[in-house]
Amino acid sequence: MTRILITGAAGMVGHSLLSELKDHQVFATDLHRPDFMPDEVTYLRMDVTTGEPARVISKVKPDVIVHLASIVTPPPKMGRETAYAVDVEGTRKVVNAAIANGVRRLVVTSSGAAYGYHADNRVPLREQDPLRGNPEFPYSDHKRQVEELLAEARKLAPELEQVVLRVGTVLGEGTENQITALFHKPRLLAVSGSESPFVFIWTRDLARILKRAATDGPAGIYNVAGDGALGVGDLAKAMNKSVLRLPPWSLKAALSIARPLGLSRYGPEQVRFLQYRPVLDNTALKSEFGYTPEKTSAEVFDLWKQQAGL
Repeated sequence: MTRILITGAAGMVGHSLLSELKDHQVFATDLHRPDFMPDEVTYLRMDVTTGEPARVISKVKPDVIVHLASIVTPPPKMGRETAYAVDVEGTRKVVNAAIANGVRRLVVTSSGAAYGYHADNRVPLREQDPLRGNPEFPYSDHKRQVEELLAEARKLAPELEQVVLRVGTVLGEGTENQITALFHKPRLLAVSGSESPFVFIWTRDLARILKRAATDGPAGIYNVAGDGALGVGDLAKAMNKSVLRLPPWSLKAALSIARPLGLSRYGPEQVRFLQYRPVLDNTALKSEFGYTPEKTSAEVFDLWKQQAGL
């Protein structure tokens, strides 16, 4: 039985993971108790932005830490400094505590966003490709910085095994975030000349991947996505919706006006997010890590669409 500590356990992914770890001693940490928690799981409050990671990890002495705590969809009034404190500095505190307390393995959910949104990205991206998370996108920038500090930790503390998962867009029952908000629009928005490809991973597939990473899977860095990718045209067809295609200059101009007026939370930099979405190659996940996602990107989206009533 492995002693596993999970950060960010109250989130969507943590909820799915808790149900997969029935045969291990699990400690769920977060700012509040998860809504769903098996009886055998122990809850401990932990704010990764404070000194609590050092205190809690020293008390639990886990064999493995699964670090899920991250700001994926910040509330409207959350500043970038707060997100940075969770994403980057929070990860640094967890890594330092893991090293100080002899933790055997650290599993971290990074993101395909760490590669950045660039016109010259390889399609699809492989794990060896450079990480160029865009400074104008906090989540992308922070995930790049997290991976840089993890790379430094691998040099300074090679005894701490790492499993770094660069995850695509996660969809499951009840998933609602800034990505799925795009799918609820009467018409899907696209930038002329770009299909804005999406790669999806089913919540349950991700939970099973995390379980393997925390138990008997190999260390390493792996892209996590279902097979295939869906462009805006594919998504629109699946939902019987039309697509509004705007030239980049037009969309940038509209967002430049809308954000100051409070009509949109996004600025002109968001156009790049739609134009150059990273497409992830999952070959290493299947051949080296040893897990083939049960659902393809198209099947994941279809499942979410049905559950969302679209």
